[in-house]
Amino acid sequence: MTITGRVPLLLLLGVVAVVLRPTQGTVWLWVLAVALLIGADLLLAPSPAGLSISRPPVGTVRLGHPTETRLLVVNGSRRRVRGVLRDAWQPTAGASGNRHPLALSPGDRVVLRTPLLPTRRGDLRALGVTVRVRGPLGLAARQRTREVPGVVRSLPPFESRKHLPSRLARLRELDGRAAVRVRGQGTEFDSLREYVRGDDVRSIDWRASARNRNVVVRTWQPERDRRVVLVLDTSRTSAGRVGDVPRLDSAMDAALLLAALAARAGDRIDFVAGDRRVRSRLRSAGARDVAAHLQEAMADLDPVIAEADWDQLAGAVTALGRQRALVVLLTPLEPAAVEEGLLPVLPALTRHHRVVLASVRDPALEELAARHATLDEVYDAAAAEQAIGRRRWTAGMLRALGVDVVDADADRLPPALADHYLALKARGLL
Repeated sequence: MTITGRVPLLLLLGVVAVVLRPTQGTVWLWVLAVALLIGADLLLAPSPAGLSISRPPVGTVRLGHPTETRLLVVNGSRRRVRGVLRDAWQPTAGASGNRHPLALSPGDRVVLRTPLLPTRRGDLRALGVTVRVRGPLGLAARQRTREVPGVVRSLPPFESRKHLPSRLARLRELDGRAAVRVRGQGTEFDSLREYVRGDDVRSIDWRASARNRNVVVRTWQPERDRRVVLVLDTSRTSAGRVGDVPRLDSAMDAALLLAALAARAGDRIDFVAGDRRVRSRLRSAGARDVAAHLQEAMADLDPVIAEADWDQLAGAVTALGRQRALVVLLTPLEPAAVEEGLLPVLPALTRHHRVVLASVRDPALEELAARHATLDEVYDAAAAEQAIGRRRWTAGMLRALGVDVVDADADRLPPALADHYLALKARGLL
């Protein structure tokens, strides 16, 4: 039960009666009359149970993009229903305009639409639908909250999609350019042609040359059916924010762009995410919609305040197959975490695979290092220079172990990682 704003106004009208007859009995008589009117209005109010409420599935939406949820309300009672309906969602669903007036005659139905604008990834759920039905006098209302299940799945936004057309153009250029048909690691036989000055003598086909008047060489082209394994670190280091975005979300954006590009190149994409245990795993056969599958796999991932168990993650990579692959480790270049957790497992990975470490760099360090106006800024600059120096030393150590390091700002990391993939492909190193 609830009362409306008309009740205080009705009580104030009692001041007139008290002025005309200023006794305590008048006050109590007026209050009793108002209470009786409220009780009568409540008894005459239709029951909210007479309304049938259902919700069609909401589906999925990318983070930060608008969508809507609908409620179908049917008045199954024999009385006219007037009131308000509130469609409540958890705050991160971004529900707005979720209070809807109701005025339904018997048998009427209406579709109520509530706009949603998710502010976090994952499954965002409806909390309940509250119906408040007023009585004929408008003094009191019957109220009831019922469960009407609803879920909207908020996917990573994939903002780096804008870089895909230009990288696809470069990929087509690589595929159609004869210069990429060279002998090298990770290539397959293409055709035979006559030897020209500058060709690698190791590519000479002596048997074919013996059957011809000229020396013949084999031409090679990069294999298309390659594996790309994306390893997403969801440990405590991924929880750090660069600007307003967690490092984990920036790493997801880079992984989505690389996956979409590699799938168009004919490569097969595998995905592993985890920290002290594997949180998500996805195997793909190079489908064109691999980005959509990855978005689904990433939607529920959140940083875990724990150290990454790289033995577990490396084991998950090995379990995907022994075939040589490009293994991309999407993890922050934090010296302590890399040296203590990642370094011991790198030899096993680099022995069988081409390994790339992609890290989100914080531009605030360079900004702090450039300020020297006050004594406090000098101390901050010295600390920032020390942090930058440790990151550079760690990156150099990784490169010495055969790991390619792509360290860039959050906005630059997706295209930088895609460019590195194209460079490896052009050199026949995949």
